Amino acid sequence: MQDLMKFAPYLLMFVVLYFFMIRPQQKRVKNEKEFESSLKVGDKIITKSGFHGKIVELADTSAVIETMSGKLKIERSAISMEMSAALNKKA
Repeated sequence: MQDLMKFAPYLLMFVVLYFFMIRPQQKRVKNEKEFESSLKVGDKIITKSGFHGKIVELADTSAVIETMSGKLKIERSAISMEMSAALNKKA
């Protein structure tokens, strides 16, 4: 019992760390992967670097977007889930 009481603060610290840092990050990664897989041609998006465009082609890991200045090939992971959702919510 004494040994358990010595490790209780460390155990409690790990539990708090897990529920406040690790678990939310895992949930966010899962949501981003679902968002990337749900993209389709014609969706209006914003990239993480701020480019606005419309998806014209999709591949496994990349997408071609049409902007006002032309077409750009980007990785699907470069598309911002939050900013794209806000853009589509306004429209």
